[in-house]
Amino acid sequence: MHALQYELTFPADYDMDIIRGRVSRIGHLLDDWDGLGFKTYLIRERGVDGSPVNQYAPFYLWNGAEGMNRFLWGGAFQGLVNDFGRPVVQHWTGLAYEEGGAAGSPAKVAVRRRERVPEGVELSEVMEEAVREAGRLAALDGAVCAAAAVDPRHWELVHFSLWDHDSPKAPGEIFRVLHMSAPERDRLPRGGQW
Repeated sequence: MHALQYELTFPADYDMDIIRGRVSRIGHLLDDWDGLGFKTYLIRERGVDGSPVNQYAPFYLWNGAEGMNRFLWGGAFQGLVNDFGRPVVQHWTGLAYEEGGAAGSPAKVAVRRRERVPEGVELSEVMEEAVREAGRLAALDGAVCAAAAVDPRHWELVHFSLWDHDSPKAPGEIFRVLHMSAPERDRLPRGGQW
């Protein structure tokens, strides 16, 4: 499993309805993409849910590298690059994925929390704790799903969760979900990934 995200940050006066319109027009194009567990089309708006910025920041969970690479190098991603420039694509190796009690409900909000892996820690313990955290988040009321992943180049953990309501009990940055493409969500491996 691979997690991927890029962020497009816009000026404070940017009309985020432009992004809403874009997602409305093209969001369905990944609804049947081979290898894609899910893509959440996420936005943050300055002054909403504590966000300091206007941002479009899709988050993906891929079942394998082939579908992800076909997306990045096969032309689909090029449309975004042509319209907005080439963003930095953050990539994490999957640690855990869990479905929540609200798995059948549409996701309204997403919460993303990134944290550094400190020097001098036992890596296996930190990764096991990340797996437990995904399970803990998935067990909370209104959780659609939760995942944990790690970037071993920068030693960063990411905790990502989707919720069927506006007030999740998870710490982190809150994003609004505009659309979710989930062609192979049912194939995402559950639990720890090693």
